[in-house]
Amino acid sequence: MVLLCAAVALAASMSAQRPAAKGLTDVEGLKVGHHTLTERPTGCTVIVAEQGAVAGVDVRGSAPGTRETDLLNPTATVDRVHAIVLSGGSAFGLDAASGAVRALEQRGVGLKFGGAIVPIVPAAILFDLGVGNGAIRPGAECGFAAVQAATDGVVAEGNVGAGAGATIGKMAGRERAMKGGLGTASIALHDDLVVAALVAVNARGDVIDPSTGKIAAGMRTADGKALADVRQWLRLPRQPQAPEPLQHTTIGVVATNATLTKVQATKIAQMAHDGLARAIVPAHTTGDGDAIFALATGARRGAADVDTIGALAADAMAEAIVRAVRAAVSIPGYPAARDLR
Repeated sequence: MVLLCAAVALAASMSAQRPAAKGLTDVEGLKVGHHTLTERPTGCTVIVAEQGAVAGVDVRGSAPGTRETDLLNPTATVDRVHAIVLSGGSAFGLDAASGAVRALEQRGVGLKFGGAIVPIVPAAILFDLGVGNGAIRPGAECGFAAVQAATDGVVAEGNVGAGAGATIGKMAGRERAMKGGLGTASIALHDDLVVAALVAVNARGDVIDPSTGKIAAGMRTADGKALADVRQWLRLPRQPQAPEPLQHTTIGVVATNATLTKVQATKIAQMAHDGLARAIVPAHTTGDGDAIFALATGARRGAADVDTIGALAADAMAEAIVRAVRAAVSIPGYPAARDLR
């Protein structure tokens, strides 16, 4: 009887969800565009909210690279953004946001001040300069092109946009690392609530599938042929080593169609990091600049349960991280998860 009741409860829980297939763009009011510089590879990804979205941010890593995050502080005056830019290229990649601002201005998207239009576009970057020719970096033209490419259709995953040059599993050095990437996931309930995530995974740690506890991708063994499991490696006796500094970082966005305040959006960004920490081990290290933005489009009216949205945001973030490495394709020196079986 107990097992029967549990099965019924699980079935009811699953039936309360309806399929969502596009990823972040399942949230009404959002578009996603990538621009990939395949010759390196690197690139940028822009999440566009043409009607504006209430936003928050939470930065947990110790080596962040960001733009306009102070504006998202709940005490700051402006509470709506028009795009979020995620980019490779380390600090150079922050230039991509300037191109996104220009593209949005041309479309008439932004805050109106007299005769001026000012798009609000926060941004975050990851370090991928060690992959290919580091002199090739996303610039303003990359952000402009990503806005031009943005649609509300199915979001491409893997070696695209900000995930093009992403790598993971670097605790023992880059020679044992693997290919990271970009992933997205969404959860849609029958009460019309949608919560979704998009993330560029460039972590120092391994990616763990929380549904199984197994490694999806990460540090390889010394011969490069299998996964080493950083959870065991961290417990092995070894000489202390200085980490490769500032060469990692996982950056992403969680979003909902709910109506939220800026304080509530900030809380959801905080809770979404729980999903990052479930799926990446270790997370938020001294060499990672992990940052998560939260967006609320307000397309769904009515009361919003912040705790529920935050919990779903963490689940969506964890799923998006796993999807990122499973969608990735190998590049020279960095095999992908699909190559190690």
